[in-house]
Amino acid sequence: MKKNILLNTVFVSAAAAAATAGVAHAQAEGQSARTRDVITVTATKTEQSAQDIPVAVSALDTGDLQELRIDTFSDYLVQLPGVSAGGNGPGQRTIYIRGIASTTPSLTVAGVAGLAPNVAFYLDEQPLAQPGRNLDVYAADLERIEVLPGPQGTLFGASSQAGTVRLITNKPVIGEFEANANFGFSWTDGGEMSSNVTAVVNYPVAENFAVRGVVYADHAGGYIDNVAGTRDLSESARFRSAGTVRSNGVPVAPRRAGFQAGQDLSGVTFLEANNAGRTEEDFNDTTYSGFRVSGRYEFNADWRLDVAFAQQSLDKDGVFFVDPELDDWEIQRYEDDELEDEFTNISWTLEGRVGALETVYTGAYTERNTDQTVDYTDYMFVGQYFPYYVCDGSVTYPGSAAPSGTCQAPNAIVASTSETTVQSHEFRVLTPQTARLRATTGVFYSDTQLDERNDFTYFGSEAADPFGPFVDNYPFQTGYRSDEGPFPPAVIFRNDVRRTDEQLGVFGEVTYDLIPDTLSLIAGARYYDVEVDLKGSANSSFFNSGASVDQQAFGTDISDLYNGDGEYTFRGTGLANQQTFTLDDSVADIIAAGLSPAQAAQVYAAVRAPNVAATDGVITKFTANWTPNTDLLFYATYSEGFRPGLLNRPGGAQGPNGFTVPFALDTDEITNYELGWKTFLFDGALRFNGNVFYIEIEDLQTTIFDPSITNLFFSANAADAEIRGIEGDFNWQVDAVPGLTIAGAFSALDTEITEVKVPTDDVQVGDPLAFAPEFQANLRARYEWQLENGVTAHVMPQLVYSTDSESDVIRINRATVEGYTTLALGAGLTGDRWSVELFGENLTNEVAMTSNNFVFDRERATVMRPRTIGVRFGVQY
Repeated sequence: MKKNILLNTVFVSAAAAAATAGVAHAQAEGQSARTRDVITVTATKTEQSAQDIPVAVSALDTGDLQELRIDTFSDYLVQLPGVSAGGNGPGQRTIYIRGIASTTPSLTVAGVAGLAPNVAFYLDEQPLAQPGRNLDVYAADLERIEVLPGPQGTLFGASSQAGTVRLITNKPVIGEFEANANFGFSWTDGGEMSSNVTAVVNYPVAENFAVRGVVYADHAGGYIDNVAGTRDLSESARFRSAGTVRSNGVPVAPRRAGFQAGQDLSGVTFLEANNAGRTEEDFNDTTYSGFRVSGRYEFNADWRLDVAFAQQSLDKDGVFFVDPELDDWEIQRYEDDELEDEFTNISWTLEGRVGALETVYTGAYTERNTDQTVDYTDYMFVGQYFPYYVCDGSVTYPGSAAPSGTCQAPNAIVASTSETTVQSHEFRVLTPQTARLRATTGVFYSDTQLDERNDFTYFGSEAADPFGPFVDNYPFQTGYRSDEGPFPPAVIFRNDVRRTDEQLGVFGEVTYDLIPDTLSLIAGARYYDVEVDLKGSANSSFFNSGASVDQQAFGTDISDLYNGDGEYTFRGTGLANQQTFTLDDSVADIIAAGLSPAQAAQVYAAVRAPNVAATDGVITKFTANWTPNTDLLFYATYSEGFRPGLLNRPGGAQGPNGFTVPFALDTDEITNYELGWKTFLFDGALRFNGNVFYIEIEDLQTTIFDPSITNLFFSANAADAEIRGIEGDFNWQVDAVPGLTIAGAFSALDTEITEVKVPTDDVQVGDPLAFAPEFQANLRARYEWQLENGVTAHVMPQLVYSTDSESDVIRINRATVEGYTTLALGAGLTGDRWSVELFGENLTNEVAMTSNNFVFDRERATVMRPRTIGVRFGVQY
């Protein structure tokens, strides 16, 4: 009943707004013809007005981007109801649309077991979505941002399951010289000053050739304080009792009680981690810097070539989340958090005509490198084995009635380094778009390779010396990100992984006008073939007299390293040297090499586990489009979407009720039913677009940690779910007040898990999906008026509102992403070749959450910047 009330309320409110607009409408006598609010988009792989296509699309053009002061990912995120994000700040965000989300993103599994993104992220014609962390492209010199909610896989491929976000850059303009620059300065309440500069030049080299360049630098000062605190291992999950209620309200289940819960720890000395040397105000600084150079060459009236080269660096210190149990905008971190994220991108597009056919070939290559250090001390709250590595052996021996000894301070980090390369190619052919029967067909190929190394460092392990004298470990050789030397001191786990995602697609979309200019039918389909390959290892060192003991992902003390061509190399207990096994080896052969029968069975299963998660199939889309006149468009759509599966590290582990952890996940698939409208009302004064939709999700992928199944995180097709929703946006040019425009957008969602497919009580029927606020909206009004000497003045307030949502479908990992209301205001002057604006953002100074994370049993809420006042200047030549 709740969902029906919610959706009906939103629908009636929208209708009332339209009716009110009609009553208020009174066009001034002699008023000049109105300029309708229309944006040209390429959401259907061809340029069309957003009002003329039967596709839900939200678009922010150059004017919107300037008016809303959009520079970074977080800036445009809040302007798009129905779009949300998980993650931990710049360079570490995952986009969600229409509430199709399950699991809190985690850096430490990004390459090893990261779920494929279900929202495609495009820069012009190139897909750039990556597991674990989307490319954080600075919004410099953009023509527009397009957001296409709902499945878009027939035209945009595998990761367009929930929708597509596209950043469209400004292209070189032939025959015109243009130059502009923008400067900005701002001051944050309780934080540091920020500044940014962007400069653009468009230069006509010849009659048929032009180049365009943009350069930018943006330093965002910090606003979160790292405050003093201490921490020791008495708070570890190893010693917690069943029934203890976490701060998110979920009690600790008996199967998650500590191994030594209830034991007398009075004889244990717990040394404290103390961050006194790292306390700092406003420690989360971020700097974007980069450039883009593009060229356009027109061979003749029918053929042209666009080429672009871009480079960007993102440097970040500190974290962008806070501890709600401390004062506002405060956190306690015990090691340095740092990120260096750089990418280089080259792209090219060749367009031309062959007879009546329009042909387009586009390609791109991107290389991205990240180096990151993450404070991992919080892991002690859930890591039952954490004290095992940093306490005296007598402390962590479960049979001892009264443990004694010393537990070292729990300082820990993860040092991550990665290299990602992405290449993509697409060739498509379009028939004449004015014909009654028209089509778009094409073929697409992409190859993404991610090499990632994560070093898990427990600094107390050297002093604790739990397994004998510490010595350097044997070299770790996988050939991906590791060097030839031993592990660095105190590194006791290392993931060194190569993941490749290869996608081939053949797509087509056909439109037929049953009644020209009035009634059309559209049918689309895509054949896809996707392979996800995971190679590498996740090993550990226990410092035992120099013998490197590697812990295998299936829960034994064996570790595998896939060499390719069906060969695995193992090192571990019982093996004098590393040993290679193949598909030809039997269990008896493996036992003969020195392993126990149980270990040999694990090795035998690992050798035969799949190393490629391969998926192929066909998805479809059907749309009926009715256009009774040039101001009205209605459509009904049936569309399908999918997300590729992936390999599972603990595949083969046996759980309860006959459940076996899958070696490879299946795709999760969605079916979308949608009714939409696009309208101009009251002589074009009001543009009102919207849609209602119902989505079925089958085999939703998520990541689970349940000790009753296996003692490692694993991914599974855990549930089915349903989503009901309504979206809308409007733009009203108020005739009664010339120069006044009121615009807004809203999204209402009702999400529910309908079936659980894994034997765990962590996922439950009736629970909502993650990052799915029941209602989001924004509203802005811009009033412009003329002053003397051709100067235009403006003022623009804006409200952004969101209700609560949850951060995970896993109950033990779930925290509430609290709703918020923020107010922004801008006022300025614009002349012929200059502009100046004074602005304020988050004027209510609300601690507004955009994400939350409870994976480590402590709430870590990502929040917006506090109240910020600034000024910006622009000049044009």
